[in-house]
Amino acid sequence: MPVSGPAELGIVARSEFCSFACRHRAGAQGVSEASDVLLPCAPASVAVARRHITADLLAAGVFEAAIGDAALVVSELLSNAVLHACPLPGRCLRVTWIVDAGSVEITVTDGGGPTRPRAAGASLSSPGGRGLGIVEYVSRHWGVRADGPGTTVWAVLPAPCV
Repeated sequence: MPVSGPAELGIVARSEFCSFACRHRAGAQGVSEASDVLLPCAPASVAVARRHITADLLAAGVFEAAIGDAALVVSELLSNAVLHACPLPGRCLRVTWIVDAGSVEITVTDGGGPTRPRAAGASLSSPGGRGLGIVEYVSRHWGVRADGPGTTVWAVLPAPCV
């Protein structure tokens, strides 16, 4: 997977401490594939992560509907981290996905925040608060774990192949 620069991120000025990195690994005989993306803690990073997971799942032969669900989950988890959490050292967030045996596990790791992420029951007139409810609906499982000083929110979705 090619490494993206600031132009793709849509960022005019970015911190000298933040960089974009992407690692892609394929398991033995293509059984599993994983990607690990380090992105700036900025709204523009959501579109970059969506493009990368979409390309990876297409290359892995995952059904298009499942790819759309995975891109939606990445958007929700990463958006929440950008809005509500502190970044990791270097002012970045880590997004990882692993495709294996008909499922995809997506994780977003941040530097933690004042509250623990949870699905909320937003009112019909509320402008937000539905993201983790959407993640809960499209995922087989999802959860939150403390990773040292940071927080990781994860979700496992069905990802049947063509």
